[in-house]
Amino acid sequence: MNLPNTPEKWAIHLSKLIKLFHEAHGLDRFPINVADIARDYSKQVFPDAPITMIEGMDLSRKFEGAMLPHPSGNGEWGIIYNKSIESKGRINFTLAHELGHYLLHREHSVEGLRCSSRDMHKWNSEYGQIEAQANTFASYLLMPLDDFRDQVASNAINLDLMSHLADRYDVSLTATILKWLGMTHKRAMIVVGKEGFIDWAWSSEPLIKSGIFYRARQEVTPLPVLSLAAKQDMLIDNRTGTLHPKGVWLGEEDVRELTIFSDQNRLSISLLIYPDDAPGKWDQDFDEPTERDTYEQFVIGGQV
Repeated sequence: MNLPNTPEKWAIHLSKLIKLFHEAHGLDRFPINVADIARDYSKQVFPDAPITMIEGMDLSRKFEGAMLPHPSGNGEWGIIYNKSIESKGRINFTLAHELGHYLLHREHSVEGLRCSSRDMHKWNSEYGQIEAQANTFASYLLMPLDDFRDQVASNAINLDLMSHLADRYDVSLTATILKWLGMTHKRAMIVVGKEGFIDWAWSSEPLIKSGIFYRARQEVTPLPVLSLAAKQDMLIDNRTGTLHPKGVWLGEEDVRELTIFSDQNRLSISLLIYPDDAPGKWDQDFDEPTERDTYEQFVIGGQV
């Protein structure tokens, strides 16, 4: 049997099997039970190297999870996640990420892989590319494009829709927004604020092409003082959002900001929606931000 050889192909392959199984048994397709899939599929397809253990353990806060061989050397593998993680969506993405490592990397990482947020930033290294591949697999597996497009079609883009999708796929709100930004034709951006500054941001490809993005990991950037994220005014319906005049956020355009706050993590998550047409900047050459995707952006978002 010719098995897939890319993160996308592996995720699509498993998604098709999951869909067929659930349709045959009249079961809901989502959310995907990663632990069951990992055990059952590995036992059937890789009987000499099955996943036999999946559980939470007490790990340092810097570690999210790991894919490890059985210490006896009997060929079995285990997937673990940090027990301190309270968000189900964050755990689910971590499990899918480690399953991606198992399918794509275990033969070249015989001692296993331990995943920390610090390691995930090494995008110029071979190790960083491995983490990016595991992220891609997890995103495609948990939020298949066909279903995601169906859920988004004809619906207004707002945080209520994104929260619905996060619940449907059992992932974090940040993972859901990033998934949408990666496939949309709209000009939009997610901005995560922390303690009055932009912690990280991600622009959709159409917005990148019009030259609008933050380099928050390379430059210290305060949240705009007039933004919902900075004001944290609980009398405003932040989820519905507000339309800012040009000059509040980047660009020479009015921008709709929708924001949610996480008290536990002291974070604000803002979804910025720009007009569909850029004012005279479309398809010009701009230097893109060097950090486009990180594991931290998908799973460190805590409860949101």
